[in-house]
Amino acid sequence: MRPTGEDEVRDAIADAIRAGTTLDIRGGGSKAAIGAPRSEARVLDLSGLAGVVDYDPAELVLTVRPGTPLAEVEALVAGRGQRLAFDPFDHGPILGDVAGAATIGGAVAAGVAGSLRLSGGAPRDHLLGLRAVSGRAESFVAGAKVVKNVTGYDLPKLAAGSWGRLFAITEMTLKVLPRPPIAATRAVEGLDPAAAVKVMAAAMGSPAEVGAAAYLPAGDGRSMMALRLLGFGPSVKARCRMIEQLLGEHGAVVALDGEEDAGWWERLRAPLETSTALWRVNVPPSSGPAVAATLEPHGARWLFDWAGGLVWVAFDGDPTLVREAAAKVGGHAMLVRAPEAMRAKVPTFHPPAPGVAALEERVRRAFDPAGVFETGRF
Repeated sequence: MRPTGEDEVRDAIADAIRAGTTLDIRGGGSKAAIGAPRSEARVLDLSGLAGVVDYDPAELVLTVRPGTPLAEVEALVAGRGQRLAFDPFDHGPILGDVAGAATIGGAVAAGVAGSLRLSGGAPRDHLLGLRAVSGRAESFVAGAKVVKNVTGYDLPKLAAGSWGRLFAITEMTLKVLPRPPIAATRAVEGLDPAAAVKVMAAAMGSPAEVGAAAYLPAGDGRSMMALRLLGFGPSVKARCRMIEQLLGEHGAVVALDGEEDAGWWERLRAPLETSTALWRVNVPPSSGPAVAATLEPHGARWLFDWAGGLVWVAFDGDPTLVREAAAKVGGHAMLVRAPEAMRAKVPTFHPPAPGVAALEERVRRAFDPAGVFETGRF
């Protein structure tokens, strides 16, 4: 089903309730291979709900329909010297497809944020309002088209990262930010993981206003820890000097500017792409080295983003090892990419604590009492 308006979405959900069927909400399908196979669910394709409803660059507010391609949204705001602050990216290359299918609705519903999330926040921090249809086949509005809004429940926070399990979003309003005219990266080679995390922590605590921090371990060459700075020319230049002084204590500083800067960070949008299974492990930044040290002897490859708080792990071994390594340091592990047989057996999300699981269940039943969106994916 490919509705082109909110009324058609509501009708499709009402029909599913009456028929006792489930609906798999999709936009461009770029993340369809995440989660368990779900052949019995009907696809509710929201790519027909596309286009910009309103864009006010002066107020930094964009209202758009969820099926609008992510690349189009990014090009639109870039044309006005602005950007999506949460730095979303296309999962197509990660999952073995070409880029270009991702939609803005899918990015927000999956809570997708790139390296600049460290300084710019997540989708939930920039989703101001939305229109949606619940699993009761009821339309509703949440939030507003203003930044300072305190009316009612903050459902936009709940929508971002909900993966289409609560309701079908039909329109969303996002806060955008000015696009920094200059980006520069300063890096140092040869650090071990623990030292790299300490340096990244020191940089994040400095006045240099670091936008992103990541670490690539030694592979065929030497390891590299990189810090990215964004802003106006004189400011970036001055802050680069601060970072160079900090890094100079640990080795020769490598300067990456222009295309070199963009290329280095682009590598993190499709990490460890040659492996079969890929895990996204969220931990306290200081605990990233412990996760790497636990899994590396078993053949895992990995890298750090978000100053060590995000560990991408390529590992085809026992999934229990990844989950235990994450839980041991108070983190959680999400299975992003795996063969279909593995996805059918291994839950995508880290098993929540019993109290959290009970709360999640109550929230889902409040929006979707008939289980229309319970496809078995997660």
